[in-house]
Amino acid sequence: MAIPAWELVVRSTVIYIAMLIGLRLFGKREIGQFTLFDLVAVLLVANAVQPAMTGPDSSLVGGLLIIGTLLVLNWGVGTLRLRSPLFRRILQPRPTVIAQDGHWITDALRREGVDAEEAEMALREHGVESIEQVKLAVLELDGSISIVPLDSRTIRTRRRVRMLRQRP
Repeated sequence: MAIPAWELVVRSTVIYIAMLIGLRLFGKREIGQFTLFDLVAVLLVANAVQPAMTGPDSSLVGGLLIIGTLLVLNWGVGTLRLRSPLFRRILQPRPTVIAQDGHWITDALRREGVDAEEAEMALREHGVESIEQVKLAVLELDGSISIVPLDSRTIRTRRRVRMLRQRP
C-alpha cells in the first residue's frame, strides 16, 4: 500500500460524509427518478472523488479497505437513522404539500425542483384530469407524488399509538 491504512479510512469517511450531505441537499428524488442530467452529475462526481479517496494507492488491499470502510459507514448511518429521531430528521426530508384545494403551491414546487410537466403527469397517473380536481397533492419522502382527489371521502379514525418507555 502506498499510503497508511488509517489515511484511506479517513479519506473514505470524509468523502462519504460529503456525498451524503450533497445527496441529502439534492432533494427527494430516488435513483429511479433521476433525470438524465442527475445521473450524469452523480457519475461524474463519483469519478472525480475516486482519486481523493485512494490518493496514490492503487493496491487491491487499499481498494478492499475503502470498500469495507464505506460499507461500515453505510451500515452505521442506517442504524443511526433507525435509532435516533434527530438523525432521522437530519437525513430524511419531510413530505411537502405541493397542491391544495385545486391550486398548485408554486413556491413549494420550485423549492422541491418539480416542474409543471412532472406534476401534471402525477395527476394523470392518479386518474385526475386537472388540478382543479385535487384536494391535496404531496411530494412524499421517496420522491413520489400522492394525490387526494377533491371528491374523495374523508374517513376519520381514532389512532392509538403505543409509547414505549425507555428504561434507565
